[in-house]
Amino acid sequence: MKLLSPAISSLARMRLWRIEGWKNNPVDAQREVLQDLVTSAQYTEFGRKYNFSKLFNIKSYKQAVPVHEYDDIKPYIKRIMNGEQNILWNTPVYWFAKSSGTTSDKSKFIPVSAESLQDCHYKAAKDVLTLYYAFNPDSEFLTGKGLVIGGSHTIHQMNADVQYGDLSAVLLQNSPFWAHWLRTPDLSIALMDEWENKIEKLAKSTITENVTSISGVPTWTLVLLRRILEITGKQTISEVWRSMELYMHGGVSFTPYADQFKKIIGKEINYLEMYNASEGFFGADEIPGDDGMLLFVDHGIFMEFMPASEYGNSEPETIGLREVEIGKHYAPVISTNGGLWRYLLGDTIQFTSVFPFRIKVSGRLKHYINAFGEEMIVDNADKAIAIASEITSAIVNDYTAAPVYFSDTSNGAHEWLIEFEREPADIDQFASELDNALKKVNSDYEAKRYKDMALRKPVLHSLKRGIFNQWLKEKGKLGGQHKVPRLSNDRKFIEEIKLLM
Repeated sequence: MKLLSPAISSLARMRLWRIEGWKNNPVDAQREVLQDLVTSAQYTEFGRKYNFSKLFNIKSYKQAVPVHEYDDIKPYIKRIMNGEQNILWNTPVYWFAKSSGTTSDKSKFIPVSAESLQDCHYKAAKDVLTLYYAFNPDSEFLTGKGLVIGGSHTIHQMNADVQYGDLSAVLLQNSPFWAHWLRTPDLSIALMDEWENKIEKLAKSTITENVTSISGVPTWTLVLLRRILEITGKQTISEVWRSMELYMHGGVSFTPYADQFKKIIGKEINYLEMYNASEGFFGADEIPGDDGMLLFVDHGIFMEFMPASEYGNSEPETIGLREVEIGKHYAPVISTNGGLWRYLLGDTIQFTSVFPFRIKVSGRLKHYINAFGEEMIVDNADKAIAIASEITSAIVNDYTAAPVYFSDTSNGAHEWLIEFEREPADIDQFASELDNALKKVNSDYEAKRYKDMALRKPVLHSLKRGIFNQWLKEKGKLGGQHKVPRLSNDRKFIEEIKLLM
């Protein structure tokens, strides 16, 4: 391991000039990506339908191809899963990533081509490594192992050729042999489906390893770290893994978890956010802890940006990198080397800088509350929870919120279910501070709260520990990348969870 690490770290540093190339010329890089995609797919069924061979610029491409959501391309995907080829992409597609980024009952199957593996996911992973070494040239995290807390790694056989699993499974099955030397746990544990038992085995099997980095969703990472402390009797993780230096996260906002991680780890380490989904690898922190991830523009994905207000229009407008503005909410529309064409990803992002382009994920198009014109998104809620927690010395594990509609006797409100790691001394004070913080971060919410005319003070319930996990388990969604929806514009989820209180 120690002989391998310097070689890999040297190669990582050598890639930096390539990153500087597309970072400094992002618009040109994106134009070339689109040209490569359209040229590659011009003789596919989809390419012939939309005359790819006659599309020579971004404008003509946007005019020819409509924006698609998953249901629009599902018929194509079903045919590929049944063995047909040359439908959406020109090389054979044998792998599909089963999306687990939502708690809905429907699963999405995202095509994963050889090109999307090599030129998107793996290339981006190498670039993350390069960026980290550029920031931290004396790092020794490759002298140890990376603890990967992924989802279910089980691969399912659709037919003789086609297989599917969650993204971590697909990446694991196709990764180079040497990558297994750098990670833990053993495959026999990584392949486990049953999440609660998996946490136990993860804890016991990794205690004796030299873990230098961890990657995973914050909620389940904390569950694992707490179990490790219980088993070892140690006070902090730094006593268990003395060389621990990096935590890589994504999937949900890290803001509500930051203080918990600092306390449980017990020393200063680097925190690095990545934006990686079944559809592609979109960005990562260039500087750990910086406000905004560097947008990856040369990784087989052409990106357009739809203003969030356009969602629901039959022909939504999209803009390119030159037109984006800092602070506005956009929904990425992507075309990929896996065969997705002008596909609405479903996330919302904000640019924190332009030239270079850095972004942060602000929520989901369908995870918001706008029952009263307040247009509250997850980014607003995360910030407000963090502010209220700091003021009241509370620690929040997880939360969900939904509207309370007008009745004959009262006006509307937001109802919050919150699971605390450490409850505030005064729950009413927490609700007041949450309310005040939301007014500061969302002017529409502030306007609706004026003299309680449209919205009254938030209704807040403190949940018994484990209620959210119980709900996820009943939905068959416990573990991995599955998570409680932070915000919902209807009361379906919140009513289901309240039945367990």
